[in-house]
Amino acid sequence: MTARLRVATVGAGYFSRFQHEAWARMADVDLVAVCDREPARARAVADEFGASDVFTDIDAMLDAVRPDLVDIATPPAAHRACIEAAVGRGVPAVCQKPFCGTLADAEAMVAAADAAGVPLIVHENFRFQPWHRAAKRRIDAGDLGDVYQATFRLRPGDGQGPEAYLDRQPYFQTMERFLVHETAIHLIDTFRYLLGEVTSAYADLRQLNPTIAGEDAGLILLTFAGGWRAVFDGNRLVDHAAANRRLTMGEMWIEGSDAVLRLDGDGGLFLRRHGRNEEEAVAYDWQDRGFGGDCVYLLQRHVADHLTAGGPLSNSGRDYLANLRIEEAVYESARTGRRVTFS
Repeated sequence: MTARLRVATVGAGYFSRFQHEAWARMADVDLVAVCDREPARARAVADEFGASDVFTDIDAMLDAVRPDLVDIATPPAAHRACIEAAVGRGVPAVCQKPFCGTLADAEAMVAAADAAGVPLIVHENFRFQPWHRAAKRRIDAGDLGDVYQATFRLRPGDGQGPEAYLDRQPYFQTMERFLVHETAIHLIDTFRYLLGEVTSAYADLRQLNPTIAGEDAGLILLTFAGGWRAVFDGNRLVDHAAANRRLTMGEMWIEGSDAVLRLDGDGGLFLRRHGRNEEEAVAYDWQDRGFGGDCVYLLQRHVADHLTAGGPLSNSGRDYLANLRIEEAVYESARTGRRVTFS
């Protein structure tokens, strides 16, 4: 791999702006091309973030530009075709989550990338949010004692009424699988990052806004190999106290024998020792920049370091399949009303 990473992108929609801005910020990365089915939108993004070439077809872009990495930021329905185009040409790919439209597609794409010897990475950025990194350090240091459970209450408050999601990602309204496939998958991955591998799942899902096609509220209970439990309590119609309700998307508690660690909606972490009423503020470094504490940049910096210097990789497509299998178990549990156990 060359010292400078040549990156081409596919998709110039709402969230891709965070990805383009992050690539443009890296001194050792060249953003060489932008592809989108709407040429005017691709040109606007290219002009803003310094890419010279614009395409409306990924095959034409990859053949003309021959990048070191393609960053796929399209809706899930287009993921498989984009990954096939990249892997078929030996080009590493980082793909936005939800990773492919179905588990079968995701498994097929991981197998294709493995067979071709091409890195396939999932853009799962919540585990790179600095508050989750700081929480992981506290857990690993033993500050909480024996960890019992974690709870995340997702409350972005953006899902009410007939106009829900139309200003940012209108395709949300038509997703038949919404809360879990699009949003809770972030926290499934985060819980795995914090607590390890999942052994069972139970879920109760609901649709509250009749405008949308999928579920937008629900409870998920996960158990882990270490005996710990995690609860995802999601409701996209209700909000939480925060200057920016999309910063953390909600609030989290991690409870142990010695202390409870709490995350608030402004990125604050607080530790309360067992038997005490007062909380201690946990100091850690983070920037209120981009999306979610600059987690897009942090993830993409991680990917760039892996490709250019051979560093470790924490979010390969193969590892991400575990999240998608948990997702399938969650939907099965909600459908049957039964806990689903993993072998």
